[in-house]
Formats: sequence, C-alpha cells, structure tokens
Amino acid sequence: MLDTAKQKVGLRIWRKIRQSSYVIGVTLGVIAFIAAPAQSQSRIKDIVDFEGVRENLLVGYGLVVGLNGTGDGLGSAIFTKESLIGMLERLGVNARDNNLDTKNVAAVMVTAKLPPFSRQGSNIDITVSSLGDASNLLGGTLLVTPLLAADGEVYAVAQGNLQVGGFTAQGAAASIVKGVPTSARIPNGAIIEREVPFKLAGLKRVRLSLRNPDFTTARRVSRAVNAFVGLPASRVTDPATVEVVVPDNYKNQVVDLLTDIEQLLVEPDQIAKIVIDEQSGIIVMGENVRISTVAIAQGNLTIRITETPQVSQPAPFSNGGTTKEVPRTKIEIQEDKDNKLTLLANSVTLQELVNGINALGIGPRDMISILQAIKAAGAMQAEIEVL
Repeated sequence: MLDTAKQKVGLRIWRKIRQSSYVIGVTLGVIAFIAAPAQSQSRIKDIVDFEGVRENLLVGYGLVVGLNGTGDGLGSAIFTKESLIGMLERLGVNARDNNLDTKNVAAVMVTAKLPPFSRQGSNIDITVSSLGDASNLLGGTLLVTPLLAADGEVYAVAQGNLQVGGFTAQGAAASIVKGVPTSARIPNGAIIEREVPFKLAGLKRVRLSLRNPDFTTARRVSRAVNAFVGLPASRVTDPATVEVVVPDNYKNQVVDLLTDIEQLLVEPDQIAKIVIDEQSGIIVMGENVRISTVAIAQGNLTIRITETPQVSQPAPFSNGGTTKEVPRTKIEIQEDKDNKLTLLANSVTLQELVNGINALGIGPRDMISILQAIKAAGAMQAEIEVL
C-alpha cells in the first residue's frame, strides 16, 4: 500500500511538471513570436488615408504695402493699380488720378492649407507670392485678404508682416540674388473664420484609402483589421479602398477605432518596377525585378581624327621652290576589347542583376540603355518608368 501511495504521489508530481513545462514552452514561444522583428512591415497609419480626414486648399488675392521701391510698376501691372484704387476708395480716399505712381505696393497671391477639424479662431500659416513685376517683398505687410476654398466660400482671413527668406543686392556692375525674394511666409498669418462640417464620431462605416493602390496590400490591411477586432468587419472594395464597419464595441467611438487600426503592422506589396531619371542618371529598382536568361555585352568604338598641318619651305638661299602648307592627318581607333559578354541566369535577384551589370564596368548612362534593351528583348519581368 505504501508503494502504491508513493507511486500515485509521484504520478501527480510528474503531471504537474509536464503541465508546467508545457506552459513554459508555450510562453517562450509567444515571447519569441512577439520579439521576432517585423520584416519590411509598416503601420497602417503610414500607408493609408482615412476618408474625410483631409486638408483643404485655400487661395486669395491681396496687396502688400510698405516695400522700399521694390514693388510692382503701376504702368505695367494694371491689376495692381486697379486694386490699389479700389482699396483706397473703400477707405474713403479718392485716388482716381492718372498720375498715380508708386513702387511700394505689390499684388500677391496668398495660399494656405486648412487642416482637418480646424476650429474657428485658430491660426494657420500662409504663403505669399508676387503676382506682378515686384523684385523684392522684404519689409512688406499683407493687408486683409480673404482666403477662399473650392466652393467659393471664405474660410480664413490673412494679414501680417512678411518673412522673406531670400534677398537681392545690386551694384553698378554686378548683382546677387539668394533664394526667392518674391515669395514669403507669415506664420500663423490667417485666422479661421469658417469650419468644414464633418462628424467623425457618428460614422457607421469608415473607408481606408491606400496611398499606393494594390490588391495584395489592400487584402492584407483588411485581414489585419479583421484579426484585430475579431470580426469580419472590413472588406476590400477596390485596390485603393478598404471599407470598415464600426463594430458594436466601438459604437460612437470611431476615434478610438481609428487609433487602434492605424497602429497595426502590415507588409505592403509592390509591383516590379524600375524608375529611371535620364536627366540626372538616377536608377531605382524594386526588389521584385526579375530577369530571364539573357547575355549582355557593352562596348564603345572611338575614332579620333587629328589635323596638324605643317609648313614646307625651300632650303635657305635656294633659287627655286615655294613655301606651302602640307596637311598632316592622324587617325586613331580605340576599341574597348576588355569588355566581356556577361550572362544573367534565369530569374536573377536584384543583387545579382546589379552585380552582373557592374561587372561590365559601365556607368549609369549606359546602364539605362542596357535596362531598356533588356525590356525591349522581353527578358525583363518589370515595368520601366522614365521620369
């Protein structure tokens, strides 16, 4: 009996150890999974835009005064003259005079961005750009300028002293210009007068717009959202849009839902593309670029012709002969014989492609021509975009 009791106690202890080992093993597995670094993953926040959460562009026309003789010429900039006369008349000053002439005023365009959910009374930055032939806006003051949106309504009013980043200096025989003195900024130079109505908290559906539309990326975003909320709450409507139905536990808490969604990690997919800027010789290739079996050779043939005419004249004190110019031509032919034929195997990686092309010892300009030739031969499974 005693041996049987000992066996039972030992069995219970062994079962507890085995359960503890299983729990420890599962815990270590979870920790290892969490600690594993995310490869090429990005936050949903960085690859999508939430529909309705966007900026609005504002524009306005105004006058800058107080310039030190660097403004518009009223004779050439008629709109500046008419705007100045109209402004003075609204202030009770009769300026209808043909002799009106000043170089201290400039007509400008004022631009700004109205941030999402901006409230009345808050301030935004504005940019002021010369519209006429003003040479410098340094020291100028922008007068009250209404800023309109695409619907023609006034959403902000701008005014203030200009901050010019550039300058110009001129002497009798030389001049220097740094930056763009005909463009300026006014930090917090506009006051918001009208709000854009948008009720985010009461939405029942939210759309995520991918900045780079792609079927695979959109499906990965949808699956990540569904896995997080534990429900099939999202679906892909097109390569650029993922529609999310607000779950019941997030009812009237759309901000919390978007905050949680934008922190989820997704690995964006990308098409095989090569971007070429022929002007600067820049080449950017995606990691999915693949090349079928192809042989590449690159060589240059240079022919140089040099003319060095010589003067031929008779010997001193000779009775005959004349002085003549005798042509001398030197022809040189240079051929790159060291360049070899390089073979790229089927479905090479991006690194192998770069190594194979670099083995030819060529520069970016010739590399552009080679990539275009490979594409024309049908051996490249990638899209070439020339800027």
